[in-house]
Amino acid sequence: MFLRRPVMDIEGWSPDRAIKKESWRTVLTLAYQSLGVVYGDLSTSPLYVYKSTFAEDIQHSETNEEIYGVLSFVFWTLTLIPLLKYVFIVLRADDNGEGGTFALYSLLCRHARVSTLPNGQLADEELYEYKKDGIASGNRGFSSRLRSTLEKHRVLQRMLLTLALIGTCMVIGDGVLTPAISVFSAVSGLELVVSKHHHQYIEVPVACIILLFLFYLQHYGTHRVGFLFAPVVITWLFCISAIGVYNIFHWNPHVYKALSPYYMYKFLKKTQRGGWMSLGGILLCITGSEAMFADLGHFSQLSIKIAFSFVVYPSLILAYMGQAAYLSRHHIIESDYQIGFYVSVPEKLRWPVLAIAILAAVVGSQAIITGTFSIIKQCCALGCFPRVKIIHTSSKICGQIYIPEINWTLMLLCLAVTIGFRDTKHISNASGLAVITVMLVTTCLMSLVIVLCWNRSVLLAICFIFFFGSVEALYFSASLIKFLEGAWVPVALSFIFLIVMHIWHYGTLKKYEFDVQNKVSINWLLGLGPNLGIVRVRGIGLIHTELVSGVPAIFSHFVTNLPAFHQVLVLFCIKYVPVPHVRPEERFLVGRVGPKEYRVYRCIARYGYRDSLMDDVEFEKDLVSSIAEFIRSEQPGSRGSLSDLENEEKMAVIGTTSTHAKGLKIWDDDEDVFSEEQSTTELTEIITSPEIPRKRVRFLVPESPQMDREARIELQELMEAREAGMAFILGHCYVKAKTGSSLFKRMVINVGYDFLRRNSRAPTYASSFPRASTLEVGMIYHV
Repeated sequence: MFLRRPVMDIEGWSPDRAIKKESWRTVLTLAYQSLGVVYGDLSTSPLYVYKSTFAEDIQHSETNEEIYGVLSFVFWTLTLIPLLKYVFIVLRADDNGEGGTFALYSLLCRHARVSTLPNGQLADEELYEYKKDGIASGNRGFSSRLRSTLEKHRVLQRMLLTLALIGTCMVIGDGVLTPAISVFSAVSGLELVVSKHHHQYIEVPVACIILLFLFYLQHYGTHRVGFLFAPVVITWLFCISAIGVYNIFHWNPHVYKALSPYYMYKFLKKTQRGGWMSLGGILLCITGSEAMFADLGHFSQLSIKIAFSFVVYPSLILAYMGQAAYLSRHHIIESDYQIGFYVSVPEKLRWPVLAIAILAAVVGSQAIITGTFSIIKQCCALGCFPRVKIIHTSSKICGQIYIPEINWTLMLLCLAVTIGFRDTKHISNASGLAVITVMLVTTCLMSLVIVLCWNRSVLLAICFIFFFGSVEALYFSASLIKFLEGAWVPVALSFIFLIVMHIWHYGTLKKYEFDVQNKVSINWLLGLGPNLGIVRVRGIGLIHTELVSGVPAIFSHFVTNLPAFHQVLVLFCIKYVPVPHVRPEERFLVGRVGPKEYRVYRCIARYGYRDSLMDDVEFEKDLVSSIAEFIRSEQPGSRGSLSDLENEEKMAVIGTTSTHAKGLKIWDDDEDVFSEEQSTTELTEIITSPEIPRKRVRFLVPESPQMDREARIELQELMEAREAGMAFILGHCYVKAKTGSSLFKRMVINVGYDFLRRNSRAPTYASSFPRASTLEVGMIYHV
């Protein structure tokens, strides 16, 4: 086999696992594991919330109205956004167990057909996960009118895609800012344990060294040290909650009164504009809340709800109350540290707490970095990001990936932010804007899901977006006002990534439209005759195309320039569909192109946006077996008329080799035949040239396959072609703006898209093909 050996068992994955009722032991185990993966970022927020809030806009006075008001804001923000919005509402909007911005966008693409790539097929709607939502599309009322409006207007579809991409870009920006603020805030405790005159010279270098170490470890994968994540976060949560309880009882047992919303009113009445601007610091208490939804695919709804409701939420409330209790009795802080986390830690515990805080910050940073890798992979799957090298770091967990280009880019940007700002004030302003923007995007998409996917009343959607949107808009305005004080960083990063994504998506769309407009007609193919007008040589010719129907222009380009072609031709397409996973038994769509005697087939391999592409599939065997299974299961005497030769409804759904329980098996002579296959009928080839060493191929067929003579002959030819070898014809296109295009379009296509195409990776499957068997056919696309 020419592909790498299996890396992970993704074909062993089955959605049936997700729908089995989980035992309480499994749920509690997942809840324990989620503490290390999901809540690392959220758990470290007490390190910098109070310090960022009191950095400049408001002062802590002896009346304690400011500190009580901030505590009240923190309590109700944690209660409304993570607990009420995410735990009780948003987590229910999963896409077959997957969460995040793309999960919501995927749901909308299926229910309203707003996907901008025109490669959808009716057969895709029969996929297990396409229909498994348990949500029926509405046929009347406002939901139906809204759906038809979205499907008619391309502008609205582009706006919806842009909204999803903005949320994605802000997540990437958060991947730069969260490690910086978490590590820097943890290291800032050195101010209290090191000499006054030296802490300012060691904080930034120590933070940079930790960040370098963190990003360097990424290529090893989190599975090697992942078992430490949950214990570290649990230890940290126990620490901050225990210190909080101590401070409450030791300094101010009546601090619980500040949880009343009345103190928010008193706070804003006294501080006015300064209090409103300080909301950008309070906002940081919910940093990492989006991870509960984004990381849903690795756990379950119930496990995430239990972990947050019974462990994370009470621990954070106690920690913030403890800090407020301490500060309410210490109005003048003698050191330069002023208001911060470590000042409320008993002096004897500061060194151990500092060490645990640094470890917790590293764990929280690790989660957002891994999440950034995952969302970049999803963007690539949906044609919204240039192809990058994706390395799977775990043989068991499909979601653990490493992307070298993104990792080093994040590292350089993270170091630049840390060295450039050198304080938590500016970094927190930047991080706050990124966090709240992602939440606003989720709120907007969620309101559409309520109407289009859940078929609930539009009034319910309006109430949802008005209630949560108004709270988030208040924080957004407070963060945006700090634009010149650090908040410009996520805006600039998101703008750059958004331009890259839009250019790549636009170029990909135009390239596909060119393929559709220039595909060869079936009449042209029929005019060539069974030999396609050339000499047919032994072997299988695999032609890669992005078309899901029709004969690609690259085929005619090849035929008119070369005098020979293979006896079996396969038009092969890899397509992503708007579901998280495609089951192995639904992997391939196989059909004919032209009459039977032409021996031309179309094979479409379908993958979900969370699937791993061909990492453990013996690709050659799966491809040939899927075609053979199609031939075997085809109705006898079916020759195909002109009207249905390219009808996608005539394509058969074929699984991978491992899913052919009672169907055709393929066996090479260098492999062992299992005993259960002894009772099968073998189609064998009589080798006429024994002096040439070749791989013997056999198709193992059930004893009563009910195959006609034509099917057996066709299988025999396929077997001979497979033994002769496989050649790969890959299109190498140069996309240029056609004559008469506007200056803007020429800049986007000729400069932007061409630069990204030349610097992006080749498709994963292309790099796996042996170079000796690969032929690239160049074409210029004038779009």
